[in-house]
Parts: sequence; structure tokens; C-alpha cells
Amino acid sequence: MRFFTQRALLAFFVTCHAGIAAAQNTAPAPAAAQPGQVTASGTVPDEATKAAVLAKLREVYGADRVVDQIAIGPVAMPANWNGYVQKLITPDLRQISRGQLKIDGSNVSLRGEVANEALRQRIASNVATNLNPTYTVNNGLRVSAAEQALLDNTLANRTVEFDSGKATLTPTGRAILDEMVAAMLKLKGRRIEIIGHTDSAGLRASNVSLSQARAATVKAYLAAHGIAEENLSASGQGPDRPIASNDTAEGRARNRRIEFRLAQ
Repeated sequence: MRFFTQRALLAFFVTCHAGIAAAQNTAPAPAAAQPGQVTASGTVPDEATKAAVLAKLREVYGADRVVDQIAIGPVAMPANWNGYVQKLITPDLRQISRGQLKIDGSNVSLRGEVANEALRQRIASNVATNLNPTYTVNNGLRVSAAEQALLDNTLANRTVEFDSGKATLTPTGRAILDEMVAAMLKLKGRRIEIIGHTDSAGLRASNVSLSQARAATVKAYLAAHGIAEENLSASGQGPDRPIASNDTAEGRARNRRIEFRLAQ
């Protein structure tokens, strides 16, 4: 992760976890980070500020993991800037993979991946709480692909089946959805988009309506089996997003599907 400021600027980078780096034209060019290292770069006004930042980083990450690339230069700092920086370097940063924390004057941005939505919101909330209202926070944290992979691996390229031309689930379709319920319960409140698709046979308008009705059926089934309805949305794309050729029966069967996507 990074920590980055003609205003004081810091940025932190961590190769595999959150880190720090501050970038500006007067800052030294960063060297290639090794896995697990935290690179701190940017420009601060004096040695005391630099020492305080490095000490806090070493406290959180360990002295052997922090790479110092912070420069000293004639930059301006907002009031109590160093104090706010200290509040932002917390153990929460260690929960961020491939991350960057950038503090450019009174502008703070956070990037990287976290394990789940609850953690993403908690870290962003803690950052905002530790700053006064003059600071602007840009929360660019995203949830790790592992959660989407849980849905994809559970579905395992199978098709949620319906009666032909209808939005009525077959027993096989219901069995697959029962497995999806078990997977979604592990996601602890994440919002999930249910997207219906059809092949290209027939009128497009009829296919869009059918795909919407099937997605709505899936949403109702999941909600009836323990998934909070407010965390589910349903939409229909009809034939507009095929994943196979509609020229063969096999391709058309693959295109008639339900897709589950984590909402970002």
C-alpha cells in the first residue's frame, strides 16, 4: 500500500497488504517494492513530521517492512496535519490488499481490496471519523474478487432451469437455488444483482419480459429462503448479452441463464 503532497503529501503502498507512499515531483523515485513491504513516499516539511510518520508505520507494520522514500521540502500543511496523519495510520490498513492511502493536504483517498462489504464500510467510516469536516475522503476500497468467486463457484456454470417459455422454476432449478442460498448467507448482507438472460429466439420484447420475470422469480425464492429482500435486485437483459452462439441448440441453452453479481 502507499502513503503520498506543493501541499504536504504522503502515500503508502503495500505490495500484498496496505502500505504508504507520498508522491510529488520533488520526492525520490520509488524503488520496486518487495512482497509484503510498505513503501512511504512524498514530501513533508520537516524531519520531525517524517520521523513521526515512519514511527507510526513501523508500529503498525513492523520496522523491517517499511521502506522510507519520504522527502523533505518547502510544502504547506493544514492545521494539525501531522496529528490527523497519525490517526489515519491504524491497524485497519493491514486489512487492505494491494492498497494505497494518499493524503494530499486535506484530501484523503483510499484504494485497495478488502475481504467484505462490512469491512469496507467500517474502514471508510473510521477514516472519516478521525478527520475534521474540512477534509475530503475518497473511498476507493473494493471488495475482493473472492466473494464473487464464491457465487460463481457455487453456480459452477450450471443453468437455473425454468419450465419452457415460463418463469416457473423446475425442481432442478430450485435445487441449485438452495445451494446459492447457502453461499449467499456467507456473504453477510452483501447486495446481489440477479440478472436474467434468454436466447434470441422469438421477439426481443417478449424475451426481455421473460428474463425479467425469471429474475424476479429467483429473487422471490431467495427472499423466501432467508436472504434479505432489500439486498437483492432483479433485472432482465433478454437476448442482449449472449455467452454462446444462438445458431445451435447448445448455444441457445447456455444463453438461457440466471447470473448472480455482487453489487459494488
